[in-house]
Amino acid sequence: MNNMTIENPAQEQIFDYLKEAKRIAVVGLSNKEDRTSYQIAKLLQEYGYKIIPVNPVLVGQEILGEKVYEKLQDIPETIDIVDIFRRSEFLPEVARDFIETDAKVFWAQLGLESEEAAKILKNAGRNAIIMNRCIKIELAEMQK
Repeated sequence: MNNMTIENPAQEQIFDYLKEAKRIAVVGLSNKEDRTSYQIAKLLQEYGYKIIPVNPVLVGQEILGEKVYEKLQDIPETIDIVDIFRRSEFLPEVARDFIETDAKVFWAQLGLESEEAAKILKNAGRNAIIMNRCIKIELAEMQK
């Protein structure tokens, strides 16, 4: 079986996405402080990004002072990066939601990737796709 590995954008391009971004939707953001998603969302706030939590289970609540939305399509503002903390098998579903919005960059966290999600995005002409990379690590690299 031909295993297409997901090719990420060049490092400079990833930094450009981070430099241009203002709003980052965090899909699968937990309200538990010991979870990676929570810690990274908090870090994103410290870097000056506005985070937008997306978690159907916690919809209507607040995480880190921001209102939680059920899905990406419910967010009223333009999303620059969608940072995803859901298991790989859920990525195609997130990709289908993503292409119904004008969000710019689809970013699946470290350890997450899906060829099916990449196909859905590319077929919709959305080529800003990053998978299996940690936004925290990239931000730290960018500061060097």
